[in-house]
Amino acid sequence: MAFRSYVRSLAAVRSALAAAVAALCVPACAQQAVAVEAAPWSANVTATSQYISRGFRQTWGKPALQGGVDYAGPGGFAFGTWLSTISDRYVEDGTVEWDLYGTYSGKTGSDDALGYSVGVYVYKYPGAHIAATDTTYDYTEVALGLSYRWAYVKYNYTVSREFFGIEHARGTGYLDLGANLELGDGYTVQLHAGQGRVANNSYWNWRDYRAGVTKLLAPGWTLSAAYTRAHGATDAYDRYTTGVPNRAGVIETSDPATGTFVVALQRTF
Repeated sequence: MAFRSYVRSLAAVRSALAAAVAALCVPACAQQAVAVEAAPWSANVTATSQYISRGFRQTWGKPALQGGVDYAGPGGFAFGTWLSTISDRYVEDGTVEWDLYGTYSGKTGSDDALGYSVGVYVYKYPGAHIAATDTTYDYTEVALGLSYRWAYVKYNYTVSREFFGIEHARGTGYLDLGANLELGDGYTVQLHAGQGRVANNSYWNWRDYRAGVTKLLAPGWTLSAAYTRAHGATDAYDRYTTGVPNRAGVIETSDPATGTFVVALQRTF
């Protein structure tokens, strides 16, 4: 199934990056009388050894190129878009995942320790199509999130009729639990556990885990490394295939949920 990349985990990475940059800026900013306001627009480009999303390898074990643009508006509103290369061995006739999203978030409490968010996410796979069922891979989710200091919980709920090619899947849910622990000197440890439940089709249910670390190399540059693993509720993912022969006429199979080590380099502008 197709899911948003953990490498991507942009909210967590951006949060860690912003915190690290802020920490580096404190001595310099203390000597300046003029406050610098953060630009509302930002962009990012990532080169990663694989595209892993919710525990699954969407590039069939090969590298991916990713990038996005985000706008952080006033009052907690934001929107953006993001793309990643994918493999047609994982997504039939697919070469790109294209995401569109809008969110509202804020913080509360005396020290802003409690955070909340709500968002809408649209996942598109241009040109991808499952010939056997005459369905696309496109789907839409709404998400609610809460965070307290370094810990967070988020729940994504599918509102479209289809979920990544699975029909009658409205109501599919994904629970994301995690923590982002800042260690200082630009390092952040990221921990995640997820549980996916496909509505009306438990054959595709799964759970996944991820443990990784990010390092701020310089302002705008982040290096990350992580180990990720998923487990299907059944043997559905053990020999996953689209059923379409490759150029040599061979129908390839793979286990996209197998344990994988991933490294990525991201540049934020």
